[in-house]
Amino acid sequence: MEIARTLASLRDVCATLRTARGALALVPTMGALHAGHMALVQAAIDSGAAVVTSIFVNPLQFGANEDLSRYPRDEAGDLAMLRAAGCDLVWMPDVATMYPAAAVTTIDVAGPSELWEGVSRPGHFRGVATVCAKLFGQVRPDRAYFGEKDWQQLQVVTRMVTDLHLPLQIVGVPTVREADGLALSSRNRFLTTEEQRVAPRLHQALTACAQAMAQGTQAAAALAQATSKLTASNFHVDYLALVDGPSMRPLDAVQANARLVVAAHLGAVRLIDNIAAAREQ
Repeated sequence: MEIARTLASLRDVCATLRTARGALALVPTMGALHAGHMALVQAAIDSGAAVVTSIFVNPLQFGANEDLSRYPRDEAGDLAMLRAAGCDLVWMPDVATMYPAAAVTTIDVAGPSELWEGVSRPGHFRGVATVCAKLFGQVRPDRAYFGEKDWQQLQVVTRMVTDLHLPLQIVGVPTVREADGLALSSRNRFLTTEEQRVAPRLHQALTACAQAMAQGTQAAAALAQATSKLTASNFHVDYLALVDGPSMRPLDAVQANARLVVAAHLGAVRLIDNIAAAREQ
């Protein structure tokens, strides 16, 4: 496994890998890798392409009230996991490489970025879109892999690639969960023992909400009931909504491609999740 920390070395290794393997697959990450990230890496490996995993904690996607320094980091552990998985190249740029002092360009994606996380975390998706565009330009992958756990992020990046005619395919990979249903996240390590016991109720609330709507309960009533249950379990709910999956616009009733999306604080940890909403019969 190669490790690149400069653009020159990245381009050299990418050129060699493309010649040898014919295609490149990129897995963008911020490190602190877990089984969810490794599912993305495995999907990229299974495609037959040479796999490039980037590790970069992107300051541009952290808001003024979010602690960039608290984001977990484990370079040695991340590299060991990627080496064992069979990753071909790890791209580990520094902030000066990604955001040179003279740089003035950022990317704003309207549409799917405007609500939910876009309201709760102003500027977050500008950071996501900008860093992804830079990574796509640096690596020039044929495909890039993103987890469905960050559903809105997946839609924002897909929209950007479509609108800008970027020459790559965005591939979504299903959410990886603990046995109790909790979606894997680098932030889960900050949950206390008691919070770890309660956290799976987030996914349970989504599942119960989808089942209620499938059985004929109006969407507004099902969402209100799920929100009430989460509040009773000491979650502070930012949003719980039924949305059109690609556009992220709110829906009054379940239709094709509908998703249930949620963000809630449990103690000091902010958790997000989403599931497909079954279409009414």
